[in-house]
Amino acid sequence: MHILIVTDAWAPQVNGVVRTLQAVHAELGKMGHEVQLISPDRFASLPCPTYPEIRLALAVGRAVGGRIEAAAPDAIHISTEGPLGLAARAWCLKRRFPFTTAYHTQFPDYVAKRTRLPASWFWRYIRWFHGPAEAVLVSTPTMERTLKAHGISRTRHWGRGVDLGCFSPDAAPHPAFASLPRPIQLYVGRVAVEKNIEAFLRTAAQGTKVVVGSGPELSRLEKIYPEALFLGPLHGAELASAYVGADVFVFPSRTDTFGLVMIEALACGTPVAAYPVPGPVDVLRDRVGAMDPDLDWAIARALECDRQACSLYARSFSWAESARQFLSALSPVERRAAA
Repeated sequence: MHILIVTDAWAPQVNGVVRTLQAVHAELGKMGHEVQLISPDRFASLPCPTYPEIRLALAVGRAVGGRIEAAAPDAIHISTEGPLGLAARAWCLKRRFPFTTAYHTQFPDYVAKRTRLPASWFWRYIRWFHGPAEAVLVSTPTMERTLKAHGISRTRHWGRGVDLGCFSPDAAPHPAFASLPRPIQLYVGRVAVEKNIEAFLRTAAQGTKVVVGSGPELSRLEKIYPEALFLGPLHGAELASAYVGADVFVFPSRTDTFGLVMIEALACGTPVAAYPVPGPVDVLRDRVGAMDPDLDWAIARALECDRQACSLYARSFSWAESARQFLSALSPVERRAAA
């Protein structure tokens, strides 16, 4: 099948959406499918307000439509609700070309935190954007229920995976951790307000707090919490070494739809502490992590988890299965024509 994915999130951005699309793109190629992308790196762009690491493509509808027509895809997946997604959506609707979308991030909550406006205002946009899709792909049952509660009913499950060749307990611990006071508590992800990192940095747990990642809040948090270690962004083997070297992985976000970093940490044998909110409630199980409204208590309980159980559990998350779920949810154009 010739598949076209339209996404406003792509390299050099570093986030769960990009990593998911990259992994599924690779798996679909292994399965013999031809996959093309329309992404921001193909257009002039400008930095997203309040979030300069994310570039917004300056693409007019004709430019995106021309690329879609040139690709002549069998199926179109619109991954994000940004400028490229909007242009592709308009092209598909005008030509009655079926398409799928995905709900990767808690967009209304993210925007509400940045604008201090009610999240309900932004749910109107989400309903409008995803309403015409043949299916809206979601990563967890909790997010499926959330979308249905907001009037989006045509959902399909699209799980996540982990690269077990990279993330495993066999990685060498990060050298920066060698002399740090234990227990080492690790956060990995964007350093942004919606990730609630200060809730982690304010915990009373003894030991050392380590933050891996970059983002608009980095310089401010470095000044306020000089006792924490900020390593900046890490990738591949270096990131695996950070997971392995930590005693517990702390996931303080209350707005994620999944939390890919949690299963990467588990694959390295590191238990997870989190709030009992969407994402963690769907991913974590007994013996591999702990959830509690009190993050200090969750950290203390997670430190008692068995590291071997963590790595074994993470093996149940497969990118190959994720790609199969993605493929089965697509709506090829000939399916609509035959209906």
